[in-house]
Amino acid sequence: MKKHKQRREALVYHAKPKPGKTEVVPTKPYRSQRDLALAYSPGVALPCLEIDEEKKDVYKYTNKGNLVAVITNGSAVLGLGDIGPLASKPVMEGKGLLFKIFADIDVFDIEIEAKDPDKFIEVVKSIAPTFGGINLEDIKAPEAFEIEKRLKEELDIPVMHDDQHGTAIISCAALINALEITNKEIDKVNIVVSGAGAAAISCTKLYMSLGAKKENIVMLDSKGVIRSDRKEISEDKKVFATDRNLNSLKESLKNADVFIGLSKPDILNKTMLKSMAKDPIVFAMANPDPEIDYDLACSTRKDIIMATGRSDHPNQVNNVLGFPFIFRGALDVRATKINEEMKMAAVKALADLAKESVPEQVNIAYGVTSLSFGRNYIIPKPFDPRLISRVPLAVAKAAIKSGVSTNPIKDWNRYKEELESRLGSNQKIVRLIHDRAKSAPKRLVFAEADQLDVLKAAQIVQEEGIAQTILLGNRETIEDLKQTINFEMDVQIIDPKERKESKRRKLYSKIFWHDQKRRGYTKYDAKRLMRERNYFAAMMIKNKDADAMISGYSRNYPSVIKPILEIIPKSKGIKRVAATNLMLTKIGPLFLTDTTLNVDPSATELATIAKMTAKVVEMFGIKPVLAMLSFSNFGSSKFPQSNKVNEAVEILHRTSPEIIVDGPIQSDFALNKKLLDKRFPFSPLKNKKVNTLIFPNLDSANITYKIIKELNEALSIGPILLGLSEPVHVIQLGASVEEIVNMSAVAVIDAQFKKK
Repeated sequence: MKKHKQRREALVYHAKPKPGKTEVVPTKPYRSQRDLALAYSPGVALPCLEIDEEKKDVYKYTNKGNLVAVITNGSAVLGLGDIGPLASKPVMEGKGLLFKIFADIDVFDIEIEAKDPDKFIEVVKSIAPTFGGINLEDIKAPEAFEIEKRLKEELDIPVMHDDQHGTAIISCAALINALEITNKEIDKVNIVVSGAGAAAISCTKLYMSLGAKKENIVMLDSKGVIRSDRKEISEDKKVFATDRNLNSLKESLKNADVFIGLSKPDILNKTMLKSMAKDPIVFAMANPDPEIDYDLACSTRKDIIMATGRSDHPNQVNNVLGFPFIFRGALDVRATKINEEMKMAAVKALADLAKESVPEQVNIAYGVTSLSFGRNYIIPKPFDPRLISRVPLAVAKAAIKSGVSTNPIKDWNRYKEELESRLGSNQKIVRLIHDRAKSAPKRLVFAEADQLDVLKAAQIVQEEGIAQTILLGNRETIEDLKQTINFEMDVQIIDPKERKESKRRKLYSKIFWHDQKRRGYTKYDAKRLMRERNYFAAMMIKNKDADAMISGYSRNYPSVIKPILEIIPKSKGIKRVAATNLMLTKIGPLFLTDTTLNVDPSATELATIAKMTAKVVEMFGIKPVLAMLSFSNFGSSKFPQSNKVNEAVEILHRTSPEIIVDGPIQSDFALNKKLLDKRFPFSPLKNKKVNTLIFPNLDSANITYKIIKELNEALSIGPILLGLSEPVHVIQLGASVEEIVNMSAVAVIDAQFKKK
């Protein structure tokens, strides 16, 4: 049933709200007749004439320089095999998606009905003028080798078969660092390669270019050890044929230092692993299941350095660490090819990056105190924001040095800034939040679990391992809805009104009345209120029967927040609770405060709210840069509203000098770095990218948040409550399933921090 559900979800994901995963989006204005006249006839003739006169101007007037073709014939798709061009299209679209979100490269996926290499090459050559680069994908060996070789020779744009070189580059970087940790030398280690496809051959060639000796390498294919005395060996395999008298993987692994697996699951057993040399390096990269189970390998050899292709274990050999950034660097210098020097530059950049201190947001994503270079961290994580600047820059430099660049970069500092300004962490922040929650799931109460969308969200949260869900609401309704959506996992269901909960209701009412008896509540009130879900859920948190709580889907905000504020104490030193919304915008993540609670906070309250927001921003692994907003800039107006903000800023500068904050400032100056730097060079915000906006009142904050959400289609995560001692969060009325899931992850992270 689980496979059936996964199938349905995957199909719906690709089909709705519109088929596919990518679309073409205009980059120029098109609203007026003048715009259209410039975009097409007659204005379009002018850049055409310019390009006709000077061919390289095509990069100046078109998107060629940022456009890559992902091309396949569908002959070797993932683990699916020869499924043909049409069936391969979802995979190619997915590759295009990765190019865009990791390196801001546009992609057209092209599926060609051609098994014959000559025909395939002819088609690619004929369409090559459209593109700045070509990524060959999922083409079976040995044809893949010939196709790539000839296209590289016959085209003047970069061509790379990622199945070959992507894995090779990432695993090579990992191997460099693994050898350093084990104090082994590349020219002396014995390497066993299981698999002889495109990826395995490319990996082995790159290891040899690093210094690995042919006589120390044993390669196996489906027929066993590739020996020099074997008949009918392809030319690609013959390069690695051994003269040693070896007949099996078991024999080959005796005293071997390195195992490279690019074959099939479970072919490496405990006995074989034990026979390897001291400090064995095992890269079991078969997907989705490796050549040996990660936990089994680590329990068998305590001295092992283990890597897989999986994201749920350390040392993931993931091609996304390579291809987006390699093409980024190649495109930016208009390289005519991707050569060995460029690939090796990427290898060294990745290897060196793993040895540097890891940004806090990466530590947060993976739920560790501090990732550091060692056996469980030999290559960077895919979420590392430094990849976008380090790898393309190294590749670009290598392209220029090796003479294949046609547009050399002159200002490297500016180029690095341009790279860092591309997608950055914004596209990855949701994944960061989810992975951080998964690192230490908490017990999360959904106070409205008998609402269909809430239950759908709870199902995702449970199945993804974000939290241990507790479903609160009418039991019969919940059970019926679970069947409707195939929610089969066994989770706790609590109906506050059931007789079986009478003992817990009695306890909760007693605690509640004790706390609230001088606020007009009677014992009868306390008993009555414990039958209401939000009071009951909040008491679960207070009584440590759960770790975090989500509510607000079906009721207005004030009615939901009231029982929470009555039951859950404020954090130490906090007099007023506030809320912030994380907006994922085109310019990056923006925190907006206070969007739901405080109508007109005083200067002191505003300063406290700003401090609380800064802590939440840090919780997401982002260094807070705060702008205190107003309708005026730095005292240009003497109205009380502006004076209040100015006073709040003075309080922050005096009491919290570590926080980067300034104001009062208008929102356009806060968000436009060039404008701010030019007009207000004295501000602490100079040369900083503002990521947090503190509004002077509820009107301005709530209106702005709703406008951004609707007009810009920005994803909102929140409201995130600030100032409570427990992780309790109230979502917006009618929140989407996605929004509930994201807030669930935030609630879990909040619980993680508050339990420290």
